[in-house]
Amino acid sequence: MKKRFSKWTAVFAAAMLCFSAAVFAADIELAKKSTLEQILKKGELRVGFEAGYMPFEMTDKKGEFVGFDIDVAKEMAKAMGVKFVPVNTAWDGIIPSLITGKFDIIMSGMTVTQERNLKVNFAEPYIIVGQTILLHKKHEGVVKSYKDLNDPKYVVTSKLGTTGEQATKRNIPKCTYKSFETETEAALEVVNGKADAYVYDKPNCVVFMAEQGTDKLIFLEEPFTYEPLAWAINKGDPDFLNWLNNFLSQIKNDGRYDVIYNKWIKSTDWYKNVK
Repeated sequence: MKKRFSKWTAVFAAAMLCFSAAVFAADIELAKKSTLEQILKKGELRVGFEAGYMPFEMTDKKGEFVGFDIDVAKEMAKAMGVKFVPVNTAWDGIIPSLITGKFDIIMSGMTVTQERNLKVNFAEPYIIVGQTILLHKKHEGVVKSYKDLNDPKYVVTSKLGTTGEQATKRNIPKCTYKSFETETEAALEVVNGKADAYVYDKPNCVVFMAEQGTDKLIFLEEPFTYEPLAWAINKGDPDFLNWLNNFLSQIKNDGRYDVIYNKWIKSTDWYKNVK
């Protein structure tokens, strides 16, 4: 009995050893295919974004890309020891462009949604925002929340293909909705009296209100949605995802994140240098 037990124990141990070796080999192969390895081999981090979403990514008067996401991306490239390569991309094609390898990561103020998560993987959220409203001043005291805009007589604007558009259609379905190619176009429609309200992410509304909304707009600043923003990468890449989450944790705890946050989110001093 003792010999039989020893025999089967040896067989089981050998089987487990073979299984472990196979799993280890598979892990090594997966790691070799990681985007992280390709970034290190090429010596560059290609970052996809759409310039124009203040204060996250935009173009300054010198024609250079600047903003919250741009500064974080530069810190990321520095931590990897590679060159930062910006890739400005139209929003409606940004996920397909990631999937087809035109860049390595999306860092463009992208809200985590279940629909997007079916196509890409997201790192941990780096900031939480929500939809807010810039209201034409003529409605002051009458429209007090998004619920009051749920009427066909109100024209509400936002940017095409964004969560601002989705939130408007979902939460204010009875309004007369108009979409625009850019945030600025949508907000100016309200400033010029051609629309009643603009729905978009709070940081963007804060900036627009400070620079162009004085005496013309009312800012309903309490977000009516919960929206985590995160970096998106291709699916099936646990090594890159692990690195990104650890990088985010590091910069949030060593002060770098706070410096960037204060520069772009808490202050609007940068606006004078932007086109």
